[in-house]
Amino acid sequence: MNILDMKLSEIATISGKPGLFRIFKPTKGGVIIEALDERKTKSVVASTHKVSILHEVSIYTTDAEGAVLLSLVLKNMYNTYQDALPIDPKADQKELFAFFEQVLPEFDKSKVYHSDIKKLLTWYNILIKYAPAIFEELNKEEENETVTDNKEEEKV
Repeated sequence: MNILDMKLSEIATISGKPGLFRIFKPTKGGVIIEALDERKTKSVVASTHKVSILHEVSIYTTDAEGAVLLSLVLKNMYNTYQDALPIDPKADQKELFAFFEQVLPEFDKSKVYHSDIKKLLTWYNILIKYAPAIFEELNKEEENETVTDNKEEEKV
């Protein structure tokens, strides 16, 4: 599969390993991954590692749902900033929280830490650089959901 055809459901973060990884396929003892970087190093991660698929990650909020999918936050960031975020992941805690409040005003400040925001910004920069088509895919998913919602409304 071409890197341009990737979806967020194929991208993961792995505990103890910096960066993001593309999931290829499972093995008997784990999963084959490829680093999203210049080297594109392939390796096998044991099943004892915690692998989190980005499509399944949520961010705590203070609204009724209590969380929002990371994919929605990434899409909002992309639609607002494209490939040039106005903040560096190494910014101080106060700046990180101020930025994230613009991106997701209802995030739960007692459960979302500055290290989480740093991680999110780092992931965003990796995705923009090595898998930019993911953001187009996220926008297409929303368009498809809107069309489906409109069809359901017509049936009522």
